[in-house]
Amino acid sequence: MMRRTLAAGTMMVLAGCAVGPNFHRPAAPATSYMQGGLPTGSGGGVATASITGNAQNGEQMFRPGAAIPAEWWKLFHYPELDQLLKRVLERNQTLEASKLSLFAAQQDKLASESALYPSVSGSFNPARYKTSRAYSNVPMADSWLYTIHTAQLNISYSPDLWGGVRRQIEAAAAEREAQKYQLEAAWLTLTSSVVDAAISYAMVRDEIATTERLIAQQQEVMRSAETQQRLGNLSMADLAQQQTLLAQTQATLPALRQMLAALHDEIAALANDMPDQPTPDFALERFSLPVDLPVSLPVQLINQRPDIKTAEAYYHVACAHVGVAIANRLPNVQLGFSPGFAAASIAQMAVPGYGQWTLGAMLTQPLFDGFELQHQETGARRRYDEAAAQYRATITTAVENVADSLNAVRNDADALVRTEEAAQAATKSAGISQMQLRLGDVSRVTMLNAQQAELQARLALAQARGARLSDTVGLFQALGGGWWNRTDDPANNRAAGGKKKG
Repeated sequence: MMRRTLAAGTMMVLAGCAVGPNFHRPAAPATSYMQGGLPTGSGGGVATASITGNAQNGEQMFRPGAAIPAEWWKLFHYPELDQLLKRVLERNQTLEASKLSLFAAQQDKLASESALYPSVSGSFNPARYKTSRAYSNVPMADSWLYTIHTAQLNISYSPDLWGGVRRQIEAAAAEREAQKYQLEAAWLTLTSSVVDAAISYAMVRDEIATTERLIAQQQEVMRSAETQQRLGNLSMADLAQQQTLLAQTQATLPALRQMLAALHDEIAALANDMPDQPTPDFALERFSLPVDLPVSLPVQLINQRPDIKTAEAYYHVACAHVGVAIANRLPNVQLGFSPGFAAASIAQMAVPGYGQWTLGAMLTQPLFDGFELQHQETGARRRYDEAAAQYRATITTAVENVADSLNAVRNDADALVRTEEAAQAATKSAGISQMQLRLGDVSRVTMLNAQQAELQARLALAQARGARLSDTVGLFQALGGGWWNRTDDPANNRAAGGKKKG
């Protein structure tokens, strides 16, 4: 009795352990995004107040540790953009594929858990047999013809002595987590791409409108120049210069229109629409620049960036696979039990004496396999180290992305101020040059140069406005996009095989 108790206790201890390293989540990085600490705001100045919506004097304020809303794009206060995002999130097929991939990963995780339980199968085999007369004890008898009905259960069970099965389940669960965060990454990439495309669409429309206005001005000057040339007040060389400037300006329109068409097609594709679906007439002046910008601390970033969470999940997978590889090299026990009946008729199965069963156990131990299992364990350990390095590299890249986004917000705010000042000065200069040309105070070359400078300044202004808005989008994307604050997250609902957040 004591021996049986000791054996049972030993089996319980073995069943409760799992070989291989236990995964421990790495510590968060202790760092700052910028030398000297995070500034309070982006700068910008009064000059941007007229073009940045609700921004106070054109400056955006950084709020360390502030919450990021799930639908962060609503901070731009553009209803048509909100409607577009809603349509895209409902119809995008890349996002749908990520949801299905998550569901499949959950099923794989549930399937791996089946190895913890006994395997039971049943069979029924009616068979007719004929043996040679030479085996019959009674001449002329029919004993060489008979029927056997066999019904049997096959029950097998392998105790998880070393935790190899539990490590496989652990790996499958981590795989499911990786798919979950890949879904979050797809959501973040999709929403950021839509907002960026909408801003670019508005920016190109602004560039086209600016170019068309300048073409109209240049055509007016051209008509005046042609009149003066006919009257002999203007040389053919001066007229040719004006014609050249007009043609150069007109030549920029096809490229801008092609860019606008490409952005239209991109937005339609993101919403799983055909190109004939109209795109809202986005305009830069209708975008409100968010005044308060949340900036997550690096210690928060590792919980918010989907790429970091994905890398962490694969780090966990690699850790669990080390335990699986170790368990495969250790002894294993296979238990089997096969009860059943064998009778000449089905009715006899209910009669005592026709039952049968087999009970057995088998102990296996790999002895020599050409060092296959050893190499598999070594490879699993190296992949574990590789996953650790990739995890650290992902954190470094994420911190770099946030730092770049913060610098872009600050530098492009200053650039917008200077660009708007340059555009105002160029417009004023071009107007003065035209007046001076009428009075004969400047040459036509001077006036043409002023017009060209005005064109470049206005186009640069449209690009600077778009860049300022895109920088804000980039910062939200770099910080993770607020997916953890969503209430309708498919990665956490029961349809995807997960548990809802509390």
